[in-house]
Order: sequence, then C-alpha cells, then structure tokens
Amino acid sequence: MDIKRSGSAASTTGPSDYFTGTVRIDAPFSGSAPARIGGATVTFEPGARTAWHTHPLGQTLIVLSGLGRAQREGGPVEEIRPGDIVWFAPGEKHWHGASPAAAMTHIAIAEALDGKVVDWLEKVSDTDYAAQTKAG
Repeated sequence: MDIKRSGSAASTTGPSDYFTGTVRIDAPFSGSAPARIGGATVTFEPGARTAWHTHPLGQTLIVLSGLGRAQREGGPVEEIRPGDIVWFAPGEKHWHGASPAAAMTHIAIAEALDGKVVDWLEKVSDTDYAAQTKAG
C-alpha cells in the first residue's frame, strides 16, 4: 500500500501549450508496473480548458465541483456537473474545461499504452468554446 498524503506535493500550473486560461493540477498519481493507470485532480478557472487531445486507451473524468464543458469531435458542447462521469473512448478527439462563468474541478484518469497517456493537438478556438451547450 502507498498513501500519498493530501498536500504532500505542490500544485502545478497547466502548461500553456496544452491549456487555455488558468488551470491547476493537484495530486497527480500513477500506478507501479505492471499497472498503467494515472491521473490527477484538475481545476479549471472560468473559461479555462484543455486543447483538443486523444488518449490511446481512453479517459474517464469524474466531475467534483462547479460547472464544466466537454466536447468530442463532431459532437455538441455538453455541460458537465458534479457527480457526472464522462468517458472518452480510445483515440476519441475531445476537450474539456470550465464554463465561461464558473470554475470546474474533475479527477482525470487514463492508462498509458507503451508509456504514452495523451496526444495533444490544436487549441480549442474561442468560437468553438463559446458554442451553444447541450445541457445534460
């Protein structure tokens, strides 16, 4: 058993190459081989979001607080709320982040394939981000 104590690691800032706006990453975790699991708690300030990206083995988001947005390529922008669990299939191009007026925090979980967890792509345009949402 390995317990990583809350507050034992400093928060980091989401790099501007992969995020728009203010994003804080806390408590990153990963399993020891042969496990491939990893993740973190991620907080997006209002208007902040990831760039488009894919995960070779998919990604699960567990929304903890606030109001967020998520979109898969070709689909509508969807509202995500506390308690929602979002699954992106392997290779599915997508993005996620906060709503324009409220912050959002989620736990992001993904597995590595041959040591790779994510493929980052282009940033989400302000126009695409501002599209009408489909409320859940």
